[in-house]
Amino acid sequence: MKEEDNASFKAVYDKYAKALFFYAHNIIKDRAVCEDIIQEVFISLWSKRKSNTITSLKPYLFQAVKYQIFNHFRNNKFSKEDLTRLNIIDVSMNVSQKLEYSELDQIIRDYVAKLPKRCRHIFVLSRYQHKSNKEIAEELEISVQAVKNQISKALAFLRSNLQLEDAVFLFLVLLH
Repeated sequence: MKEEDNASFKAVYDKYAKALFFYAHNIIKDRAVCEDIIQEVFISLWSKRKSNTITSLKPYLFQAVKYQIFNHFRNNKFSKEDLTRLNIIDVSMNVSQKLEYSELDQIIRDYVAKLPKRCRHIFVLSRYQHKSNKEIAEELEISVQAVKNQISKALAFLRSNLQLEDAVFLFLVLLH
């Protein structure tokens, strides 16, 4: 987006706008206000695209929506019920994100277990034990290039299986 790539901005919008809207709507219950909040968040994202250094987009966007909701409440007197609802939803989102992470981590670990033995061993040393390619090569008495090749093979396997998993999930969602 920093290079004013409209397609990447649209992709971000398409991916997150609906979830951000539902997050805001669970708190405010006013469709027009929620739409304004989401629009404001994305306008701000686009206008600050060159100066922002966002490391994790999804939490940033949800935090921006939360900030806009607080501004809305500050500018329009809010009840204790509204504040309680905001806190409950925020806690449930944190729990949901942790569940998503742990589920994804388990899926990845399941696929890692399906890698060929040597490939799996090198991948585990690299990604879970945080050893450098050089350290792995020395430990296993192989070339650094062989280590790189096995890691690339493992990543390609994981990437293709995770994309397949994503496609199956999308298909199942569309069936219901």
